[in-house]
Amino acid sequence: MKKENLVSVPFMVLGIVFCVCLVAANLLETKVVQLGPIAVTAGLIVFPVSYIINDCIAEVWGFRKARLIIWMGFLMNFMTVALGQLAVALPAAPFWEGEAGFNFVFGMAPRIAAASLLAFLAGSFINAYVMSRMKLSSQGKHFSARAILSTVYGESADSLIFFPLAFGGLMPLPELGKMMLVQVALKTMYEIIVLPVTVRVVRYIKRIDGTDTYDENISYNILKINEL
Repeated sequence: MKKENLVSVPFMVLGIVFCVCLVAANLLETKVVQLGPIAVTAGLIVFPVSYIINDCIAEVWGFRKARLIIWMGFLMNFMTVALGQLAVALPAAPFWEGEAGFNFVFGMAPRIAAASLLAFLAGSFINAYVMSRMKLSSQGKHFSARAILSTVYGESADSLIFFPLAFGGLMPLPELGKMMLVQVALKTMYEIIVLPVTVRVVRYIKRIDGTDTYDENISYNILKINEL
């Protein structure tokens, strides 16, 4: 097997954490929390972490490895949603009193589930693409700027797809627009706050893994998963 087709322990660990964050974010999305005058979903706690990990993977191992992890995250999310729907459809035991709460968390409406999965794919691939192209154009410099800008592009695409598909027609357009802007702003701020940690993690991984990939002459076709 070619060396570039192998995965290292740091890559595997980040990939696992990436998938866990995505599944957890979907479940946490069912709770709306109040942060001062702003109402947001509890998924905000963990979802931006997936973009930070995406940045790390794209920076260290390149777009091709990021593509693999993004599709794995999508499949794990899809599996969780599908199994949740199956569990909701099964008849509850007559003595069990948690049916309403369970169905609320796992009985995600098909419209919201589809919007979430599509938005995740678009946002994650745009994030990885921007990181990859900017690394080439900057010759590997300015990681902080690349991490922030890729998050802005990725989160903007995510919000532009998710909110209209999930809530279009259910709330006034001004409110929908406000929610989208708030989500992008807060998630980008999250990225900026933890950026010093992200920089140190990337440096550490590059040092112990001995990898620093530049995506020269690769295909950005998101369906070419076999190209590692």
